[in-house]
Amino acid sequence: MIYHHIALNVPLSDGILTYAHDTALAEGVRVVVPFRGKPQTGIVWATGVTPDIDTAKIRKIQTAFTAEPPLPEAWRKLMAFAARYYHYPLGQAVAAALPQGLKDAKPVVLPEPPLFYGLSETGRMQTPPPARFHKKSALWQALADTDGLPLPALKQINSQAGKLLEEWAQQGWITAQSAAKPLLRPSAYCLNEAQQNASAEIQTAFGRFQPFLLYGVTGSGKTEVYFDVMAKVLAAGRQVLFLLPEINLTPQLLKRVEARFADVPTAVLHSQTAAGRRTQDYLRAMLGQAKLIIGTRLSVFAPLPDVGLVVVDEEHDSSFKQDNELRYHARDLAVWRAKQAACPIVLGSATPSLESWHKAQNGAYRLLELPQRAHTAAKLPQVDILNVGRLQLDNGFSPQALSLIQENYRNGGMTLVYLNRRGFSPALFCGDCGYTFGCPNCSAKMVLHRRVRQLRCHHCDHREPVPYKCPDCGNQDLTAVGQGTQRVEEMLRNLLPQAAVVRVDRDSTAHKDDWAELYRRIREGGVDILVGTQMIAKGHDFARLNLVVVLNADGSLYSSDFRAPERLFAELMQVSGRAGRADKAGRVLIQTQLPEHPVFSAVKMQDYRLFADRELAERKLFDMPPFGFQTAIRADAPNVAQAMDFLNGIKALVEPLLPEGVTQFGAAPMLMVRLAERERAQIFLESSSRKNLHYALDLWLQVLKQDSDRHIRWSVDVDPQEM
Repeated sequence: MIYHHIALNVPLSDGILTYAHDTALAEGVRVVVPFRGKPQTGIVWATGVTPDIDTAKIRKIQTAFTAEPPLPEAWRKLMAFAARYYHYPLGQAVAAALPQGLKDAKPVVLPEPPLFYGLSETGRMQTPPPARFHKKSALWQALADTDGLPLPALKQINSQAGKLLEEWAQQGWITAQSAAKPLLRPSAYCLNEAQQNASAEIQTAFGRFQPFLLYGVTGSGKTEVYFDVMAKVLAAGRQVLFLLPEINLTPQLLKRVEARFADVPTAVLHSQTAAGRRTQDYLRAMLGQAKLIIGTRLSVFAPLPDVGLVVVDEEHDSSFKQDNELRYHARDLAVWRAKQAACPIVLGSATPSLESWHKAQNGAYRLLELPQRAHTAAKLPQVDILNVGRLQLDNGFSPQALSLIQENYRNGGMTLVYLNRRGFSPALFCGDCGYTFGCPNCSAKMVLHRRVRQLRCHHCDHREPVPYKCPDCGNQDLTAVGQGTQRVEEMLRNLLPQAAVVRVDRDSTAHKDDWAELYRRIREGGVDILVGTQMIAKGHDFARLNLVVVLNADGSLYSSDFRAPERLFAELMQVSGRAGRADKAGRVLIQTQLPEHPVFSAVKMQDYRLFADRELAERKLFDMPPFGFQTAIRADAPNVAQAMDFLNGIKALVEPLLPEGVTQFGAAPMLMVRLAERERAQIFLESSSRKNLHYALDLWLQVLKQDSDRHIRWSVDVDPQEM
């Protein structure tokens, strides 16, 4: 028997268990093994190992899918690094990175390689179809002019391409090849000087690892720089990995990709892709059939045999950080992958993360700048900060805001009203006794969703009907307190009955095609006012949008999270950047009760450097990231006292063993203490040495793994983004 280490999705140690097989299996092969009486899919991690237990106890591998290509060595090294760096069991990390089809205990159907069609030598000797048959003639000409085109591209020329190819193939006029470099159509876009310089600089790094930070103001044309560099890599037949933060950015980007790279085999990977499609696209990427791979954070784990460029758009976005299970940061893993593949990586943003900006300032990343908007007539918007502390507001709107919205509608402009709070009202309140309706499972207020007559918790999704009276005093006159997107939408419909008002939040875009329909309406001029949360604040380009009104901009500044000002600044800069991206001048009105806060002065001046320099200087004083490193160790229990006692007990055991320069604080309740009927506490470890911090974390894990209190769950978050 040959013994193998198998990576399994099981909560035991590192998830690597030993199994036997009659023959040696290649590393990376999928297998099915028995585990606790059930078949379990795993990956061969090592072969020909010497068992450290009695061989009589080692069970046999039930099935080995040797007809499938094994997961490649570079991918296994990526997974080993991710599991090691984020201190997560390797077997479970591997499972988190695989699509469902590769976790099922059955063989997968391998995708057929794409065929590229052209005219054979015999075909080139034939008389082309008569010009009066326009589409048939155009199809023939396209086949004659290229070395090969895929069927989807040919169908764009003639919808009957499949049928015609079959007829011509029977006569020997067509060749079909499975390997061809994609034919790239010339771009209709002309780069300006700054864009050309940025593209040329990135191209000098082809074939070696070099991180670039592409810092460009909103509307400066960063995507066109990406596309120009991507075109060079794709034309050489190599692969490109393109990461973006949000699923809702995918439809608009894909439209641009289809226009620019129509003939390039593309795979789209994100969590809302159907399981079967995602498995097939994953395999196409692994087999090198897909050349352009676009996706959200999970696609950083796609196995790519020949990646020549990695792009991370909106690199500052917190959506790149996974907040449960394997708590990885896709941007950071993307940099590691680029180094592994010896290729350049481009991190793009109008508001770079302070970690990336710091690296660009000290030379670890090369800084590229796009200081002007790409559209020659477009200028940065005029930003006004309005102190609403003493103003009488109407459903959250100042008189100035309502006047601007009405005037903009009369002048044919489009307005975005930004409020990062969905629902009708953040709380339902009894005016007689002061009772507010809290979630029974979380330390959060229930949000009123009036149209469906529900109170909902936006954390655990607990739902209940709207009560008709106060449970404490019986008062039936309950008051909705505060504003949500539904309430703002209703108010604007009443204010401007003729205007087309559309709400964009998680409730209104829950279905697969909602975003495509929204883009269609906006493109056709069917939307006058958008009311939206942060889903609409970034990455979207709406030419007619020239006014942005921001309500309740202060909420996050009351947070104890040291990253709150950075997040608010990025949020306001991104939403401001939606205004005036075409011919019409843009204007932004931000309502606040804290107009003197430094965040608002930097936003008003549209000056990222001013904000970043000031914020970094402050963080340096306290050794906060990026000048120091952090890890959060969290525990949840039936009550918070149990969680805190658990963490403090381990802290006392580990304290004498800590390496020099590592600080650990006492356990404290999390900002939201109660979540889904559990109460939570956390301890932070900090150090200016990443190596020492990881050593300290290893000490913690040795003790944590020995703990057998089934009432307490714990987790580790390396480089946490939330306090």
